[in-house]
Amino acid sequence: MTTSAFKNKDEIRGLFSAAMSEMYKSEVPQYGKLLDLVAHVNASILQGDPQVERNLIQSGEMERLSAERHGAIRVGTPSELSTLRRLFAVMGMEPVGYYDLAPAGVPVHATAFRAVEEGALNKSPFRVFTSLLRLELIDDAQLRQVAHDALHARNIFTPKAMELIQLHEASGGLTPDQAEIFVAEALETFRWHSSATVSHDAFNKLQQQHRLIADVVAFKGPHINHLTPRTLDIDRVQADMASHGIVPKAVIEGPPKRRVDILLRQTSFKALNEHIAFPGEEGDVKGSHSARFGEIEQRGAALTPKGRALYDKLLLAAKAELGAAPSEANALQYTEIMERVFQEFPDDLKTLHDQGLLFVRYYPAQDRLASYQGADLKQWSLEELIARGLIKYSPVIYEDFLPVSAAGIFQSNLGSEASEAGLSGSSLSEFEKALGSSVRNEFPLYEAIQANSLKSSLNAIHAV
Repeated sequence: MTTSAFKNKDEIRGLFSAAMSEMYKSEVPQYGKLLDLVAHVNASILQGDPQVERNLIQSGEMERLSAERHGAIRVGTPSELSTLRRLFAVMGMEPVGYYDLAPAGVPVHATAFRAVEEGALNKSPFRVFTSLLRLELIDDAQLRQVAHDALHARNIFTPKAMELIQLHEASGGLTPDQAEIFVAEALETFRWHSSATVSHDAFNKLQQQHRLIADVVAFKGPHINHLTPRTLDIDRVQADMASHGIVPKAVIEGPPKRRVDILLRQTSFKALNEHIAFPGEEGDVKGSHSARFGEIEQRGAALTPKGRALYDKLLLAAKAELGAAPSEANALQYTEIMERVFQEFPDDLKTLHDQGLLFVRYYPAQDRLASYQGADLKQWSLEELIARGLIKYSPVIYEDFLPVSAAGIFQSNLGSEASEAGLSGSSLSEFEKALGSSVRNEFPLYEAIQANSLKSSLNAIHAV
């Protein structure tokens, strides 16, 4: 079969993202309210600031804004993780970045599955932050065996999904009809199950060890635990959530509010308390569990290694000054500390560019090229071309996640036992062994976007 007969992977990813969003909206009605609020805020920002719209169009992000989502799931075994890698490959998604949340007291390590090519991201920027439980952190040997047995007794993938994954690997793609079936079958892995697979007593013991462990171990499947739309003004969404009947978490994770947004800022509404049926000797036992929530993100510029080092230094300084995990009790103090500490991080695009703190996308200023017709532009340096207005630039959007932000979202939705007390560290090599492949480093991906844009801009300039 020729590749032209296959459904484009970006389109499969778009279909899956839309189907996931509809499923989660039906399962968690507040998520629908969140989407409406984000859409309203985004429309208001675009109407009130035409430059924001021009920037989104210039970067190719305008079309993807309303469809942008990221989700998060937690799996329990290396086999589940490696099969998810194969499943996401059908949709053109690769593992990018390694996130060790153990130092923040969360017993997982993770990667993000996403598209890696710029064009593919603009067609469908769906991402899934995927965590693998570190079962060895259960210090009770008997309880660890209960968790092991529960995880190895389940199969989180349908037979048809596995058949289509194998077909994709053998043939290199799926036809449109096969792709539609694949989306429906893959969706079952992420569906919510209100019946537990362990007893209520075992569930309580797992929760006492860590609530995330209970969430991963005790159910038929990993269930998507949140979906995240992208907003252009997260502070406004945070302020408006209460008036829409949504209770937000106390602190926005990530950098403070800035003129030039950097990396990623996240907030969420708190996890819902949901009814669960636990198997018992005399029939089901009623109980409850909090796992699923709604999240919002605001994405800014991707930082270079130099910029990321400065960000990490300032964030650690702010956390040290606060002296505790951010919470409702210290939210105002934390905000004040972050804003003050981050004054050291430049907040205008020219300085950020000139100091090499962020990645940019270069583009030729077509409206000025005519004025230099016949000039030998090849002799001018990039700095001169920029100074004369012949080459302009805009930030490359950050497509990944922040370990500390991820941990903060996890902690705020896992109750009081989630703390800053670190667990023993995991390792990239262990994670990649479980994954069955290497994890891509995100920095070269951003470097390639910047380098390619510069090359095409210089080609356009030199052709004058």
